[in-house]
Amino acid sequence: MFGWKKTPLIRTLVGEGTVITGELRFADGLRIDGEVVGNITCTGEGRSLLVISDKAKVTGKVRAGHVIINGTVNGPVIAEDLLELQPKARIVGDVRYEALEMHQGATIDGELHPLKSDDKPAALKLASNNG
Repeated sequence: MFGWKKTPLIRTLVGEGTVITGELRFADGLRIDGEVVGNITCTGEGRSLLVISDKAKVTGKVRAGHVIINGTVNGPVIAEDLLELQPKARIVGDVRYEALEMHQGATIDGELHPLKSDDKPAALKLASNNG
């Protein structure tokens, strides 16, 4: 997808039971299973992957290329390439995305805005269990 040859490696893990307070910057890939209170930003120049697992909680702004959420985010989310909202995703905040995949069960309490929305309507790809 998006002409990528392979997904960036996850080089950093915030483990379950870990709480980080403050700004978190990363390059390549980051997986969060714990809690982050502060902004999370990809600072690398290449592709990036941020995974927020079903056990994770983030309070702050989230910004990366490819963002996969299955946990809770209290704050705005910006996905510069693709935003995947899995069934347990809970977002309280505005969401900006290039492309969006939202599974049944995910919730957003905020506004959705495509990043390049000059005159094209927002397109949502909704996954369901209907086959």
